[in-house]
Amino acid sequence: QFKLIVENPEKPVAPGLQVKAFVEYYPDHTENLQDKLLLLVEDDIVDIPLVGLIPFCYLEIESEINFGKVVTSNKIITREISIANHGSSSGAFAISYDGAILLNITPTSGLVKPKSQRTIKVDICTDVPRVIKEVMKVELEGRGCTEVWIKAVVVEQVLKVLGVSSGKVLECVNFGSVYFGTSKMEEIFLYNESPERMEWVAVLEDNAIGGEMGTDLQRSTDAVLHDLSLNKRDEDVSTLILCTPDQGTLLPYQKSLVTLCFCPEKFQGDFQVNDSSLKQDYVLFLRFEIVGNRDGYQQALDDGTTATTRNHPHHVSLALAGSGIPVMITFSPGPEINFMDCYFGEQTQVLCTLKNDSESLPVTFSFRKTAHFNVSPEKGKVQRKSAKDVMFSFSPRQIGIFKMKQIVDIIGTGLDKNNLHELKTISFHQLYLSLVGVCKSKRKKILFSVNPGLTPVISNATGQFVVDGTEQGAPLAIHCPGTAPVAILKSTQTQIHTHRMNRNCMDDALIAFPNDRATSIRPGEWNKKYRTIFTKTERYNYIDPEFTYTDCERLSKEAHKKYYADFLSSLRQHRLEKEAARQFYIYSNPVNIGIKPAEGLKSPNISITDFPKEKLQLKMLPLDHNCLLTSRKLATITCKSTTKETWSWFSPVPSSTQEKEDCSLTLSHKQLHQIFIGPSTLDFGDVCVHSTTTKELHIINNLLVHIWIQIEIEIEELEETSPLSQVVPPLTKTHIPIVFETSTFGLFKRSFTYKINNQHIGHVLVVANAVPIKLELSARELILNPIPGCLAETEFRATVRVCNPRNHPAGFDWKPVTTDGKTAFSIWPARGLVQAYCDLECEVVWYPGFNSPEAGEFILNVHKGNAIKLKCFAKVTVH
Repeated sequence: QFKLIVENPEKPVAPGLQVKAFVEYYPDHTENLQDKLLLLVEDDIVDIPLVGLIPFCYLEIESEINFGKVVTSNKIITREISIANHGSSSGAFAISYDGAILLNITPTSGLVKPKSQRTIKVDICTDVPRVIKEVMKVELEGRGCTEVWIKAVVVEQVLKVLGVSSGKVLECVNFGSVYFGTSKMEEIFLYNESPERMEWVAVLEDNAIGGEMGTDLQRSTDAVLHDLSLNKRDEDVSTLILCTPDQGTLLPYQKSLVTLCFCPEKFQGDFQVNDSSLKQDYVLFLRFEIVGNRDGYQQALDDGTTATTRNHPHHVSLALAGSGIPVMITFSPGPEINFMDCYFGEQTQVLCTLKNDSESLPVTFSFRKTAHFNVSPEKGKVQRKSAKDVMFSFSPRQIGIFKMKQIVDIIGTGLDKNNLHELKTISFHQLYLSLVGVCKSKRKKILFSVNPGLTPVISNATGQFVVDGTEQGAPLAIHCPGTAPVAILKSTQTQIHTHRMNRNCMDDALIAFPNDRATSIRPGEWNKKYRTIFTKTERYNYIDPEFTYTDCERLSKEAHKKYYADFLSSLRQHRLEKEAARQFYIYSNPVNIGIKPAEGLKSPNISITDFPKEKLQLKMLPLDHNCLLTSRKLATITCKSTTKETWSWFSPVPSSTQEKEDCSLTLSHKQLHQIFIGPSTLDFGDVCVHSTTTKELHIINNLLVHIWIQIEIEIEELEETSPLSQVVPPLTKTHIPIVFETSTFGLFKRSFTYKINNQHIGHVLVVANAVPIKLELSARELILNPIPGCLAETEFRATVRVCNPRNHPAGFDWKPVTTDGKTAFSIWPARGLVQAYCDLECEVVWYPGFNSPEAGEFILNVHKGNAIKLKCFAKVTVH
């Protein structure tokens, strides 16, 4: 089978040249051959072995497929394994698996071409936590049977709350007692104990069993129940507990620091007792949930309970306990403190005692600055159930009666709105004291002396008597304006010295004092007249032209005054006209008759108990983006959304400008947590082959924006599903019918994906068991009794029920089982059709006779289904 093709050279081969020879191999049977080729080089002989091998395959496959550690997410996970062929001919393989965990192995048989490889896909379902260690057998051509191990560990997504200092699992955080208006912080760790990343969100359970909302647990039971019946408390606790951050993402086995802040506020109700010692205890539960696991919604839709009150395994709860207490500090004396009367420059003091009646917390106080009053010490701290002395001093700086309001700030720690991870010192409470003090003036002796010489510029009307203020504590008279406090004759009010010709002068002339001549040469007013003080003779008034205004300047000045006066007058007139027009539009309507709002009317006292609870909840707005989610708010919004269920008119793609803007948003974890798409597992149960069955995929949009849902289905059994795209309006519930149809028997488990706003991906698992058509009988043995009141030889009758437990109509026919072709039993109807999930009554009759057998059999043949045997017995009584 070997052939040599060569042309031997006639001359020696020179250096650098070569001679080619071809050896061809033509096998005529499947056998490996060996031979040799002799090469003669001058005196040397070289043996060249020749080996001829027939083509064969050489298949290899990996011994293990390891999925690693994955979480339960209702997804179908696929891994690939390769079968490599290192041979020169194609090789066949066949895969067999007898277990129930591996869902799909494709392909299970085939050929691998030479020098190539074939990829095998293996699927598993992550629906329940378990350890997978299965083996599948692979038959390789030329290699025999090989085992391939399939390994995986499916675990739950576990979220834990750990203490910062201890690092252990934390179940409760006790804030202790905190003053109303202050805040207290605690830090915790959120730990992702799973091999995949998770998105989480915090939900405050304000309707959980065992929670307390502002109840004083130290009071008697009757008092607490009475208080709850009056108040009907529906407090918004989203401001009571702050969680920073309240949403986030955790990588595998990552810890994240979360800050919890307790900010109690005193409940203000219509029936609240004004008791300064009232204490409010809170016990709440903060639930950290994994975004996307909302099967509690579907349970709520099925049994009618509140959706957010049902628990699911993908969450962890943390109990929060704390008490809000008021400031209980008293002043003795107080709240009004009266000081003894004192004179200017003196000081009086009053000792006051500050008593802290609180049994749990100290009080830090600070007195504000108040005029004429001093406090020592201005700042300090009073320990619980103790007192502190404070000295109040009255140091007046002027004469009079002083009633001042002293503000006492109570200092504590409050939340910094700019940095939610830190607390700052604030004044969270104020107390008020009334300080009353009187400052009197001392009496002083005033001496008068006659000054016959020149009088000062400022003196009395006559310029004679001058106050001598050189007494101790008296100011100089030259600095005190006004006349001396003595009874003297005023020349301007008498006509004793008035000149005869000027006695009847009634004009508005001004009286000039004798001592004003030193300053008389000055810019005067040209239109004013001056007369002397005694004789009332018109006095010469000199006007210096270098200092006074000219006529043009006076006119210009008056023009400027008139311009600005007119400008201000026009502004006032425009304002009045505008206000009159506004009032006209307010009262010029058929409803308002011109009555001023609330004039003389007293507003009624409206309580929260006057509103029905259901209507009040429906008016609540959806959750703010910056607000902590609460279970009651989620339940209220879900209730409102489920009342608006319609889906036939929804558009498949965003069309309006608002829809396009909303559907392009990237939603946060809290927003995704308010969208329910589920259930996460659609279990169709037993489904007959070649039949169609439908399950609803519910969609609840609890947001104030539109969302766009797109379903991606590449599964042949679900290709009849429609619509695959919907734009869901705000606060709306809808559903998409998922249609399942298969032609293959066996268990079906596949998952499809959906997208929210073309960004956020979710998964839905579809489970079904494809079975043949089947009918069931209510009894396998039937006893026929004679009809009471009939003759002895009449027929015996009984009925049997044919039930169809599956989703496809089933045709049937009865066939009697006989040996000689005769039977005394008959059944009606002998053939028929039973609709899905229905039943049909069949009547069996026995005709008595001399040779009639008392037992018989029928076979129920189901078309394309099972067969059931029915035995019948006639109960004959012989008298």
